[in-house]
Amino acid sequence: MPHITDSHCHLDFPDFDTERDAVIQRALDAGVHRMVTICTRLKNEPQVRQIAETYAPVFYAAGTHPMSAAEEPLTSVDELVRLSQHPKFVGIGETGLDYHYTADSKDIQKQSLIIHIQAAQRTGLPLIIHARDADQDMADILTSEYRNAPYSCVMHCFSSSAELARAALDLGFYLSMSGIAAFPKSQDLRDIFAAAPIDRILVETDSPYLAPPPYRGKRNEPAYSMHTAAKGAEVFGLDIDAFARQLEENFDRLFTKARLA
Repeated sequence: MPHITDSHCHLDFPDFDTERDAVIQRALDAGVHRMVTICTRLKNEPQVRQIAETYAPVFYAAGTHPMSAAEEPLTSVDELVRLSQHPKFVGIGETGLDYHYTADSKDIQKQSLIIHIQAAQRTGLPLIIHARDADQDMADILTSEYRNAPYSCVMHCFSSSAELARAALDLGFYLSMSGIAAFPKSQDLRDIFAAAPIDRILVETDSPYLAPPPYRGKRNEPAYSMHTAAKGAEVFGLDIDAFARQLEENFDRLFTKARLA
């Protein structure tokens, strides 16, 4: 059985409260041998950390989601650096820009994003980016901050434009495939992934959201990232075993702290 990593899920969400043990076991049974669970509001970091401490295959990251940036206290670089000292804390975020529903908070989103970038620069941990309907601002900020000091980054659940994909790839960043890439009407998105270097691709669920076929419309969970990986293998013209090996190499290269744990 091939082994892959779900690089982005939300195991602390209430959707999993009644069966978290079973969800993680189903992931392992499906070949998903590692998961990175993401904290989106720093006030919830203790609960997310506890999940990572409880389950050996689970690592975690923490940050302030852009859609929550106006509702949460603005964090600091020092606070993120402090949190990052935990042995299972492997990434900064998710952070980013979302102008789809929360364009009115774009200024505070930009402030928050830059703080998270600076924490990634300080710690050497990868930045985890959420981008929606903010392609130009996102490309401008990522590029200008990279010129100040290099950092690594994954564009999580990538479903933006080919232009943003190219800007991210030109900086050496990674693109992550979610269930959206497996939707029948997502051929344009699959074409963007197909044009990317195969050594810059990750897979994720973003569970409990965005379940891939054949589970579309149902609650997503980490086991289902194998279905997205199977679609990714098709996109790159590989069998699932070869693509899974490539995904693991990519994840280990970006999330070095998880590899060394």
